[in-house]
Amino acid sequence: MSDFRIGSEHFELDGAPFQILSGALHYFRVHPDQWRDRIRKARQMGLNTIETYIAWNAHAPSEDVFDLSGGLDLGRFLDDVAAEGMHAIVRPGPYICAEWTNGGLPGWLFTSGTVGVRRDEPQYLAAIERYMRQLAPVLEPRQIDRGGPIILVQIENEYGAYGSDPVYLEKLVAINRAIGLTVPFTTVDQPHPDMLENGSIPGLHKTASFGSRSTERLATLRAHQPTGPLMCSEFWDGWFDHWGAHHHTTTVEQSTRDLEDLLAAGASVNLYMFHGGTNFGFTNGANDKGVYQPLITSYDYDAPLDEAGDPTAKYWAFRDVLKRYTTVTDAGIPAPAAEAPTPVGAFDRVAALADILDVLGSWQAHRTPPTMDHLGIFEGFVLYRAEIEVSGPAVLEIGEVRDRVLVSLNGAPVGVLARDHHDRRLALPADARGTLDLLVEDQGRVNYGERIGEHKGLIGTVRVQGEPVLGWQVLPLHLGDVAPIQRALAGSAAVAPDALSGPVFARASFTLDEAADLFLDTREWGKGAAWINGHPLGRYWSRGPQHTLYVPAPILRAGDNELVVFELHAAAAEVRFAPRPDLGHTDF
Repeated sequence: MSDFRIGSEHFELDGAPFQILSGALHYFRVHPDQWRDRIRKARQMGLNTIETYIAWNAHAPSEDVFDLSGGLDLGRFLDDVAAEGMHAIVRPGPYICAEWTNGGLPGWLFTSGTVGVRRDEPQYLAAIERYMRQLAPVLEPRQIDRGGPIILVQIENEYGAYGSDPVYLEKLVAINRAIGLTVPFTTVDQPHPDMLENGSIPGLHKTASFGSRSTERLATLRAHQPTGPLMCSEFWDGWFDHWGAHHHTTTVEQSTRDLEDLLAAGASVNLYMFHGGTNFGFTNGANDKGVYQPLITSYDYDAPLDEAGDPTAKYWAFRDVLKRYTTVTDAGIPAPAAEAPTPVGAFDRVAALADILDVLGSWQAHRTPPTMDHLGIFEGFVLYRAEIEVSGPAVLEIGEVRDRVLVSLNGAPVGVLARDHHDRRLALPADARGTLDLLVEDQGRVNYGERIGEHKGLIGTVRVQGEPVLGWQVLPLHLGDVAPIQRALAGSAAVAPDALSGPVFARASFTLDEAADLFLDTREWGKGAAWINGHPLGRYWSRGPQHTLYVPAPILRAGDNELVVFELHAAAAEVRFAPRPDLGHTDF
């Protein structure tokens, strides 16, 4: 057993000064069969610690489920960290931001509309207490004083940027201690005086988050944490991307200089990110500071280890810096990335959404359109259907769109209403009558700021010609398991379409000599989501900047593999793969 504590000047491991050299790696963004490889590469770069958030909503998709299996096996992940001889920092939130949908908070928590967010509110704290008790069997025995890797646990996350409720933080500390956590507790905030003061309480060790001007920002941190070690527990070595914006990068030279300044000052560090991974499925978050901006599928983050787990120029530059502060050997260092295989295929089975609705869910009757949350749906798509009959020109009006609505009348496309354009109204054909379909996409829940916990779907009243539309049939599309869609496609007639006309599901097959990482080329497709061998890859969108989807080798096999896409608009019929990722241009 070892002893880890916060001393008057340093972190101390078994009584000796210890400089934390950590890298962020989110287990829920990486295939579990690749965890060990990524952790080993962190050690080979010179790191001694792995940091991870815990995504509450990933483990608890509903109130009566807590999943610790497969890619959510946090115990296995921490054991992999220990097996590589590394320590662990755990950040259970409950709020994590992380550019992850809803900042990690479960959507079901806010269905009633009466639960507080990130404050001293009884319903919220009771749910957190239950969540932490569910984590206890994983975390408690894996602390360093019990022979495990965990050396630090973070309370909340950049709370000073959101609130200033010390009682809330005190109660979070009590909940964490009550489940048996004995290691030191920390907080993190951006190095602004008000954030550092509002985001912590006495007894918690303050750390900072920044990505530049290390010397200046460590001085600000020292003014508010006058004793003990300094730590940048989020050293931003890259950044994230939104759909429709440019691909963000930071220069190797500047990031390396800032890291050198930080370590030379004797501070500890956690690289955010060491390896970003992927927002598989519908797990990406969003920002809304006046304009709604959903995040892309890739969480490459311009990190030292790219989305496919390959070392970048930043990896080698950081390694050269770390050599001056720790022992780094050249044995077993990662090989340069090779080009990925580029199999080809074509869609040979198609099924219009309208033709397979019965396999996707069950219709529900409602007088007025409910939110997705009131349907118990916290990601993906919901179809709203009503009958209308008007004379002359007509306008469809929706109180608020969250986040994107495909409008059709009697199966014919009419247009799109998009939250990021602040759309609320759309002209319908004159003398519109028949079946009005509104296919709503949750493009990712806001992960930062005051809109955390907001409901999705159609918000408020839907009107045509100024009159409320009543009498709705609502169908949640259950896309978490694509097996029913695969069966429906297998039962459809074989075709060789010239192109896909959405909304449509389509299937293609491709052959590999052996399993290997791939990059699915989406440049000739419109907007939708993709699955390979039943595994969700995430969203694609011609808007960019991302134009390939990462396909991890463990979901592939030698021989035939199956691709399924849900295309909302239009796409070329060819299926192609790229030799390298295409995450877009780095400037406007």
